[in-house]
Amino acid sequence: MDCAFCEIVAGRRPAHVVLDDDGPAVAFLDTRPLFKGHTLLVPREHYETLPDLPPELLAPYFGAAQRLAEAMETVLGAAGSFVAMNNRISQSVPHLHTHVVPRNRKDGLRGFFWPRTRYDSDDEAREYAKRLREALG
Repeated sequence: MDCAFCEIVAGRRPAHVVLDDDGPAVAFLDTRPLFKGHTLLVPREHYETLPDLPPELLAPYFGAAQRLAEAMETVLGAAGSFVAMNNRISQSVPHLHTHVVPRNRKDGLRGFFWPRTRYDSDDEAREYAKRLREALG
């Protein structure tokens, strides 16, 4: 199977990793973020959609999403966060992933017409990943 997210989890593809502990999920920065700090949370094992995720992984997986949402506010100074996922439709990589995006009032995000941004440099992306990683312990 050729899955970009499985390759990131296995360490065979570079990514700015934010969370990689003993839990069932790994998180890394989105390469085309809505806003800087936009993180993708993926199950460590390959599951394509939320219905495919075993019930025993739901609580720990969404626990990681909850921790990321909190880090958006405490570390990045965001006023809140946007947490979302797609199942099959609009899923750019067919591996379950949850977007955790820092949000601020009047940040320009309207409906589902989402502007994408880029990090100014790899160093800037590395710094965002480091800050979030440190907050997650």
